[in-house]
Amino acid sequence: MDEIATGKPQDVGLCSKRIERIEDWMRRQVSGERLAGIEVLINRRGHSVFHRWHGKRDLARKADATPETIYRLYSMTKPLTAVAIMMLYEEGRFQLDDAITRYVPEFAHQRVFTGGGYGAVMTEPALRDITFRDLLTHTSGLTYAFMQATPVDAIYRAQKLELPGSLEPLADVVGRVAKVPLIAQPGTQWNYSISFDVLGHLVAVISGRPFDEFLRERLMRPLEMVDTEFYVPSDKVNRFAANYERGPDGRPRLLEDPQASSFLQPPKAPSGGGGLVGTARDYMRFCLMLLNRGACGSTQLLGRKTVELMTTNHLNGDMAAMGQPRFAESNYHGIGFGLGFSVMLDPAKAQIVGSRGEYAWGGMASTAFWVDPQEELAVVMMTQLTPSSTYPIRRELRVLAYQAIMD
Repeated sequence: MDEIATGKPQDVGLCSKRIERIEDWMRRQVSGERLAGIEVLINRRGHSVFHRWHGKRDLARKADATPETIYRLYSMTKPLTAVAIMMLYEEGRFQLDDAITRYVPEFAHQRVFTGGGYGAVMTEPALRDITFRDLLTHTSGLTYAFMQATPVDAIYRAQKLELPGSLEPLADVVGRVAKVPLIAQPGTQWNYSISFDVLGHLVAVISGRPFDEFLRERLMRPLEMVDTEFYVPSDKVNRFAANYERGPDGRPRLLEDPQASSFLQPPKAPSGGGGLVGTARDYMRFCLMLLNRGACGSTQLLGRKTVELMTTNHLNGDMAAMGQPRFAESNYHGIGFGLGFSVMLDPAKAQIVGSRGEYAWGGMASTAFWVDPQEELAVVMMTQLTPSSTYPIRRELRVLAYQAIMD
């Protein structure tokens, strides 16, 4: 893949003066001690027109943020997992409405939570099996241990059904997940969940290759995502950012030391839902492949129609109508969900500037990206502050990026 072209903002319809407001905003995040460091990369019409970084990747070691900084992507892993499984879809290996029990029989005869508390959970039979589409749209009925919303979440915590970080092989974790009741009937509610870890396992089962190997060889290597992996190798540890949370005094407080991190070793269970680390430049390459409708140079990684299908809303209405009015700092009125991405349906209803059809997602440590085909725009933001709901920085950056468009 060729090096990403650079250009001047005014040459691609952006106001060079207005785009500098992003620089000012980034400086304020650091000087105001909201964030330890931040990096923003903006590409329009195939040209990188804004790439800046400020602050520290590691406050204790006084290490500056740089374009080589490696970040925990967490849930920004999910879109790559979605692309991986859809590569197998394009090979005719399955249909979206196929039951996953064809490949993971442990998910047969599932039960669905109907009430009660932990230790006395009431259930009913699932009306149908989970499908590939259910997993890709977060309508599977699975959940996450950290959600703290239902007694089923508590079962996940008690049984240590948490990824990344599992000490068991991926197949074993998924097998145990299948034995826990669902929180809703498949296909009926949008609930953020471990679905993409199940998809990672399905990639391995269907392809006959370990999930991390498949992702590396079929996606990350062709895209030249040279610093994106499921762990940080020893020769790159000095580039790995610390992870922070907001301390009692409002300043970033260390949450995970980059030199004593669980990400320093290859995982037992590579997490398709949140296991990758990588750089902003690497992730922009992934975004540009999507913006180019599946093309990576002369190689077509996904078909154009597949990308269109993935970035179309697959819900019956928006996420709010499907049971999730708010997640992280985002309002999900006016936001749908495709196959691995949120999809903008109505900017007015979502109460944020943007375009119909843009698609996006973010990570637990406040990273974010979005791709806007209508404006031929891709934006990647990297920082490390957990949780992502701490400050509305994603929404602030969206406003700053769109206000710079002048054509």
